[in-house]
Amino acid sequence: MQITFITNGNKQVEAKEVTSLLRISIREKGGIPFKCGGGLCGTCKCRIEAGQEHTDAIKPKERKHLSEEQFAAGWRMACQTFISGDVAVSWVPKT
Repeated sequence: MQITFITNGNKQVEAKEVTSLLRISIREKGGIPFKCGGGLCGTCKCRIEAGQEHTDAIKPKERKHLSEEQFAAGWRMACQTFISGDVAVSWVPKT
């Protein structure tokens, strides 16, 4: 599986197993911002720009931080989103 971190200069990395976007980002220095890693803070909010069909179902923890409109626009929480194929992801850079 290929993951493209758009906000981080289109950095591309390979993932061999089904795992969360945040785990891949931490391991491969993808750059998705995070604090807790457990779905409590909402810091890892990101947008799936391509490959939404390769993400799993929206989790209850995500519904506490994101609206249905945001889900429809591709927004997810990286710590809660597990991928099973190629995806491209972006996020709002921390200033």
